[in-house]
Amino acid sequence: MSLEKLSSNKHYEGTLAKYKFKSAALGDTYTQFNLFLPANAAQGKVPVLVYLAGLTCTEDNGAQKGGFMCDAAAQGIALLFPDTSPRGAGIDGEDVDWDFGSGAGFYLNATNPKWSKHYNMLNHVTQELPQVLEKAGLPVDFTRQSIFGHSMGGHGALTVYLASLLSGTKQYRSASAFSPICEPSEVPWGTKAFSGYLAGGVAEGKDRYDATAMIGKVKGAVNILVDYGTADNFLYQLHPDKFLEAARVAGHDEVQVRVRKQEGYDHSYYFISTFASDHIHFHANFLKA
Repeated sequence: MSLEKLSSNKHYEGTLAKYKFKSAALGDTYTQFNLFLPANAAQGKVPVLVYLAGLTCTEDNGAQKGGFMCDAAAQGIALLFPDTSPRGAGIDGEDVDWDFGSGAGFYLNATNPKWSKHYNMLNHVTQELPQVLEKAGLPVDFTRQSIFGHSMGGHGALTVYLASLLSGTKQYRSASAFSPICEPSEVPWGTKAFSGYLAGGVAEGKDRYDATAMIGKVKGAVNILVDYGTADNFLYQLHPDKFLEAARVAGHDEVQVRVRKQEGYDHSYYFISTFASDHIHFHANFLKA
């Protein structure tokens, strides 16, 4: 799991670097990620915010178009950008559809034997990447960690965060999402992914990877921010209203779960970059506490 640095650029007085390594979680395929380290990382370990990108994306979309780095640099927070799936696994059918297989790992651990060797993005994000970065001696403090994402990645951020609360590990201090797939067990993107990757299909997905189902099970305090646009062409895939309703029924108030409807915004990185600063500052409240 030794890291190979592919590139490095100075950015807002810090450094954005791209790395490559052979991933055991992804079936011994090579994977890449981007890591932004603010200038203060030269003095010691800094907290980290993980960004999970959406369907068809790579580790580059958030790093290049998200508009996160200026505020992250000012707050002294590292940003970690993983890929969205394994690459080159050689599985029959993985490159047929844009919303399943390559570029569409859905941040779960596959249990269908066809996919289970390679499609383990949950373990890759939550276990493998922290271990690889720590082994490499990079100045990132994973005891101060939060997570956010867009669309499929917003689904990933919410479910990874909620799963960490439900398991008691509390690995992440906060979660936020842009246009997340909030109820994947009830929409085409999610049911396609669950039916393909999971041996138990949609029922398994709803139990383990559906934020709307999971939020109702969390009894303690949560720290969640969600933004979505009213002009989002994919709003029928997202169901933010269902997530908000489930959160309120479970007793999570506006302080714990804030869902904001942004008038006229779509599903693109123009929307994400508009509200990027809000999300960085939201997480800074918890990462620097």
